[in-house]
Amino acid sequence: MTTQQLIEEIKRKNSFLCVGLDVDLTKIPAFLLEEEDPIFSFNKAIIDATHDLAVAYKPNIAFFEAYGLKGWESLKKTIAYIKEQYPTLYTIADAKRGDIGNTASMYAKAFFEDMAFDSVTVAPYMGKDSVEPFLAFENKHTILLALTSNEGAFDFQTQLIDGEPLYKKVIRTSQQYKNAENLMYVVGATKAEYFKDIRQVAPTSFLLVPGVGAQGGSLQDVCQYGLAENVGLLINSSRGIIYASNQADFATRAREEALKMQQEMQEILKNRL
Repeated sequence: MTTQQLIEEIKRKNSFLCVGLDVDLTKIPAFLLEEEDPIFSFNKAIIDATHDLAVAYKPNIAFFEAYGLKGWESLKKTIAYIKEQYPTLYTIADAKRGDIGNTASMYAKAFFEDMAFDSVTVAPYMGKDSVEPFLAFENKHTILLALTSNEGAFDFQTQLIDGEPLYKKVIRTSQQYKNAENLMYVVGATKAEYFKDIRQVAPTSFLLVPGVGAQGGSLQDVCQYGLAENVGLLINSSRGIIYASNQADFATRAREEALKMQQEMQEILKNRL
């Protein structure tokens, strides 16, 4: 999916909601455990209930890897289902890969070709030759970790290098990479005060924003500083939507929570754009 197609989907739905699929078998409704593939059954129900309110889905790969081959099969079925049933939805592999040369190329091949994801999250620590193999894939996006929502982000990401915070250096330097127009960045909602500075170095780049909801981030604050002319935001919510209930009504409750976010986004877009 191209950036323009993503923007068109956002405008069509008046939403920039991304639903995170972090499937923990200890948290899903117990009756689903009797299914042949509980993870896929859960994902399918969530997607069917929210597909008209969200523009993107982000499986966290660790939650599938934890279940071995069966987990990978569930992941592949989930992405195939989205592509077949809702082809205008954007898919993000939250894999946080980061290695050099042929290894990076193989990671990219796995997620972009075999799994058919539209994008993948990548750690930038190893530099240019760990990122450009992902950027080489046409109409695919590489989402670099810039300023994450966890407490440990302050250990390194905000440290000054020649007077500039590391997260800004990551963004600024990466914009010189080959095919940098295919870059997006992860910026945590719990760091809303930093969005103004980030927009100075990446005025129109799409930002994937975790941390709204369960982690305490504010949608209004993020949009105040981070909204761009092309919207430029994908706001991710995982636990707050998919685990709104662990009973038979889990999909209905997930839709209710997604609808609340979509309606808030629609109001923001109406007032700001």
